[in-house]
Amino acid sequence: MTNRKLTSVFEITGSVSAMIYALLIASNTGNEVLGFALLFVSASLFAAWAVIDRRWTFLLLQGFYMASAVIGLVRWGEW
Repeated sequence: MTNRKLTSVFEITGSVSAMIYALLIASNTGNEVLGFALLFVSASLFAAWAVIDRRWTFLLLQGFYMASAVIGLVRWGEW
């Protein structure tokens, strides 16, 4: 798979995951753990895209989102 096709898959899948995450968190229906897991997936896909395209500032932002997802999982998870 070429880099362009790979980044397109990461972009589309990451965007859809982020939209579902936002809806789950905003709906306040008890699906916070799933929402934060989707945020982590989304940020990971965007981070991979950033590495392929060498977009280091965007990669830093995704690291922040991944850390936020971990905090959300710890905060809302039943650990």
